Amino acid sequence: MVAPATPADLTITPRDMKFNRTGSPASQNTGNHTRWWHGNDPVKTAFLNALSVTFPQGESLFIEAVRRYRDVADPKLKEQISAFIKQETLHTREHVVFNRLIEQAGYDTTAMNAYTAKRMALARARPHIAQLAVTVALEHFTAILAHGLLANPKHLDGAPPDVARLWQYHAIEEIEHKGVAFDTYNTATKDWSGFKRWYVRCKVMAIMSYLFWRSNARHMADFFRQDGINTPRTWLRVLKFHFVEPGMLRAIFGEYWKFYSLSFHPWNTDDRALIAAVEQELKETRAAA
Repeated sequence: MVAPATPADLTITPRDMKFNRTGSPASQNTGNHTRWWHGNDPVKTAFLNALSVTFPQGESLFIEAVRRYRDVADPKLKEQISAFIKQETLHTREHVVFNRLIEQAGYDTTAMNAYTAKRMALARARPHIAQLAVTVALEHFTAILAHGLLANPKHLDGAPPDVARLWQYHAIEEIEHKGVAFDTYNTATKDWSGFKRWYVRCKVMAIMSYLFWRSNARHMADFFRQDGINTPRTWLRVLKFHFVEPGMLRAIFGEYWKFYSLSFHPWNTDDRALIAAVEQELKETRAAA
């Protein structure tokens, strides 16, 4: 069996927090456009909306994929899998609420939900170990995106306070449980050679990288079309958003490529200090709200 590199003293804590129960993000926006809740910026709004509409269905797949192997895990990993499931279940609840508010702001997400359901059905048609490998890949994406979101406050500047808190909370827990699917995969493939284990996860990551960003761009385009701004000028703004300022993709590029190393483990980057600092900020802002 491959020994996990998750910190021995790590505690994964499901936080039962509720957000956005007293009004839509759009109603809290101070700009000109009622639907561009993120600082009156259509690109920032569409990027996070596009992620959010995929989360409930995606997290359901992740839960299924990891839960199947809970019985073969050691006691510590079994405990972490249970905490992972609780966290993802709570994330789903909060993003269902948030997605409902997106719809109440006037967006039609029917096509996006149908597309996501189709992708999830294709994933579920694959062998169970392949579904777990997909989860490993996408959990790496969510972890590095979460780190980028928390490390640079500019990503949430302009967002309504309770929306910002939702994304902070979600990002904290994505980082906290980032090793669970990976350690479960190592346990499930303990009889494989090290090369096969590495090759399969890297092959799946390459495929999922394309599918993940294609899905995100597709959903962003849908939001832009509904706003009447699906134009080259808008997509130039998207490129600037990703690669210049605030530069999310530029910031996560190095962490993304580390996945392809033979010695990779999600906790090779220990960002517990980051999530502790943001969690303290989250507690203070919730108390003051």
